[in-house]
Amino acid sequence: MRPKDTRPSLISLSDAAHTFRQQPTPWMLGATIAIAFVARISVGDWQLSDILVPLAVIAIFPFIEWVIHVCVLHWRPRTIAGKTLDSRLARSHRAHHADPKNVPLIFIPWQTLTLVIPTLVAAAFLALPRPGLALTFILTMSAIGLAYEWTHFLIHSNYRPQSRFYRAIWRNHRNHHFKNEHYWFTVTTSGTADRVLGTYPDPKAVETSPTAKNLHFTRG
Repeated sequence: MRPKDTRPSLISLSDAAHTFRQQPTPWMLGATIAIAFVARISVGDWQLSDILVPLAVIAIFPFIEWVIHVCVLHWRPRTIAGKTLDSRLARSHRAHHADPKNVPLIFIPWQTLTLVIPTLVAAAFLALPRPGLALTFILTMSAIGLAYEWTHFLIHSNYRPQSRFYRAIWRNHRNHHFKNEHYWFTVTTSGTADRVLGTYPDPKAVETSPTAKNLHFTRG
């Protein structure tokens, strides 16, 4: 008798999209995109910077992603004056490493987005010289955020890469989770910021980490 096949069943892209739509953060980001898009069209005042700013954000985002992943998500809890400093994002990310297939843990906590989105909006209008450009920036960041959520979810789902481009991204992030958590920090690209910042080694030359599923040997 043949041994029972215990491998997870592969899913289609439409199946993945169905599960993705059931999560709160895609709807939050989608609503932000829709509102920013309508507001941007209403405001008008199109200038060259409305092209340059999105291009700059797209170019810089892998480095932003890297810094957040390293400094925020992989934050090591610290006790200062008897109080432990530890964020919801860091706790959620440790749980995500412990259980990479747990769907809700794949996404940015919705509680975090309720703070991030208003902060992003306020910062854009305060920092940028005109309302139209602020809305362009908000629209760009929200769209990138949605792309991040979709890419991250897809990597951890049972959907398998069909293209060479996505296969490279898929392999890069899975190396981070299942090979060594100290490398391969980008999610939406393969080896961009990691190459520049020295966290893109040859996987064959890296030992499998015993703490990839238990970051810092901590609980929670």
